[in-house]
Amino acid sequence: MATIGYLTTAQFDFGAIRLVTGECQRLGIRRPLVVTDAGIRASGLLDRLRESLDAALGFDVFDGTPPNPTEAAVLSALERYRAAGADGIIAMGGGSSLDLGKAVALLATHPGPLAQYAAVEGGGPKITAAVAPLIAIPTTSGTGSEVGRGSVIVLNDGRKLGFLSPHLLPKVAICDPELTLGLPPALTAATGMDAMAHCIETFLSPLVNPPAEAIALDGLAKSSAHIETATRDGSDRDARWNMMMAAMEGALAFQKGLGAVHALSHPLGALPDLKLHHGTLNAVLLPEVIRFNASHVGDKLSRIAVTMGLPANADVAQAITELNARLGIPAGLKAMGVPRDALRAIADAAPKDHCHGTNPRKATVDEYLGILERSYG
Repeated sequence: MATIGYLTTAQFDFGAIRLVTGECQRLGIRRPLVVTDAGIRASGLLDRLRESLDAALGFDVFDGTPPNPTEAAVLSALERYRAAGADGIIAMGGGSSLDLGKAVALLATHPGPLAQYAAVEGGGPKITAAVAPLIAIPTTSGTGSEVGRGSVIVLNDGRKLGFLSPHLLPKVAICDPELTLGLPPALTAATGMDAMAHCIETFLSPLVNPPAEAIALDGLAKSSAHIETATRDGSDRDARWNMMMAAMEGALAFQKGLGAVHALSHPLGALPDLKLHHGTLNAVLLPEVIRFNASHVGDKLSRIAVTMGLPANADVAQAITELNARLGIPAGLKAMGVPRDALRAIADAAPKDHCHGTNPRKATVDEYLGILERSYG
């Protein structure tokens, strides 16, 4: 028996940000807290949001989202939410801001501590429909958190955990590719590879969800065809539109489950002081995870190859490695600054991640360590 559901509304096209006031009114949000980061403020995108919000909507701003969202930041934003008398959230930015906004929306209406709601703690059923209403506005084309049911947060105890519930789905996603036109090439590449990893991992997941697989292949086709153009020429509107759609499709699809790439990138992203970019980690890990899973996915790698415009018998892992190089992605974990002596702890943590269970080939700690070693460079 397969239970399949797609529950989110998305407003998608150039200029969609102009719809934000109407969506607030439709959801009954009269005083939103805008959850974002300092970079969005500095880039002028926050001003774009201000211009689109009706003056009758009183709102406050929390711009303290860190590169990997933390429990401490969630609690700081929650304090701002309560002090402002907010009744809903507009999360604007990359996946970090969107994930942070979801966690604030959760704790705004549910008692702490946050850890009790984590998937690995069996916390999903504790998350109810009382979650504060959330509007998500992505400014990158990568995580797809705007249409995802999950939030990934680094807790105060150092664990990077996923919080999964249909109640964490944003009530509406406002996907405006125009907001990505100024995204720098390196961030375009890293977030684009994040979207591609989502499409590939969810397609390879052994769970039964043909609609998700179809969406994943469409997202993979779009990202494969447009990621290099978007990275090379950030003003290319067609490439930006397609990359934002690919990112959204990747997240619509990964309701089916992810795998070993994310089981490793989550604990890597929790390493203190390094501030490792999630999409870049996924890009670096993806080739070796594909090789590890190859014997357990039937003809799916051939279908991925054809979708990417390659011959059916192409080496998909090698093609991803070569694409990474063309995009300027670091050649390995070593180049990202990961110390070799951290690898064992990451391998130990991976089987405890919520993505471990949906990898097509169950990995042991030693096998995870081998993937890390081969991805090290």
